[in-house]
Amino acid sequence: MDINRISPDGMWVTMITPFTDEGHVDYDSLKNLVEWYIEGGLDGIFAICQSSEIFFLTPEEKIEILKATIKAADGRIPIVASGHTSDNPQKQLDELKAVADTGVDDIVLIANRFAAVDENDAVWAKNLDWLVDNLDSSVALGMYECPYPYHRLLSANNIRHIIENDRFVYFKDTCCSINKIRERIELIKSSNFKLYNANTLTVTASMRAGAHGYSGIMANFHPHLYSRLYSLIKSNDTRVDELQSILGILSAMDEAMYPLTAKIYLKDRGVLKSAFSRRFGSTSIPESYSRLLEQQKIFVDSLSW
Repeated sequence: MDINRISPDGMWVTMITPFTDEGHVDYDSLKNLVEWYIEGGLDGIFAICQSSEIFFLTPEEKIEILKATIKAADGRIPIVASGHTSDNPQKQLDELKAVADTGVDDIVLIANRFAAVDENDAVWAKNLDWLVDNLDSSVALGMYECPYPYHRLLSANNIRHIIENDRFVYFKDTCCSINKIRERIELIKSSNFKLYNANTLTVTASMRAGAHGYSGIMANFHPHLYSRLYSLIKSNDTRVDELQSILGILSAMDEAMYPLTAKIYLKDRGVLKSAFSRRFGSTSIPESYSRLLEQQKIFVDSLSW
């Protein structure tokens, strides 16, 4: 297993799903979106995730979207994907086998799928092991602390259990705490398990502490700025804190009716034809959000980065 090919260090985007105004998957815009990511200099795409409105996609749509993403990328950038949204373990296994059959580089498991909110780590580990044991042993795996339908953060015991299996190479961390991230980096430092921080505010601090990169929603808006930030971090450029501050301020928009706001921003950029979101059932946002997006675009275009 070539970990650095499957899961290279750097900046990863959590991919949105383009729809038409009628709510159908827009595969032409999907191609444009993949080019937007690649031309922006990103290092990887996390498809079929919460940003993709995964809980609003049919099983068939998940697979067709993933196949189209892999085809559009054409080997230029690694693709990882989730896909198991069912509560039933057997159905989850069937969903993930279908994902594996696409040839995706890594299957990313959703942390809250292995135990109910009131169930303990032992239950979680048992259910995880059953699923992993029944997946093709040649398939690389990841773990994602998806906030929906509930936010299950990995305990230290969960992480120790995961890294016993060398197949786990990708970790989308959503704890948003630099102190906890540092603890997690210490836990995984001698393993294949690579930590990608989802929180823009702590990207630079986490990478200085040993994180492998970023995996988050704001790379949909500004892929080139995240790519530039990674270059500055790796070269110890003195300007890194300036760009980190800019991205931190811009990320204040990340919870504002996302992914609808990202789609409106990308439609204005000419990447998408429609801003429709199944999660919100519309293309409409409050006027204040529209003004924020307009001013964000003007500001970003004025930057020399």
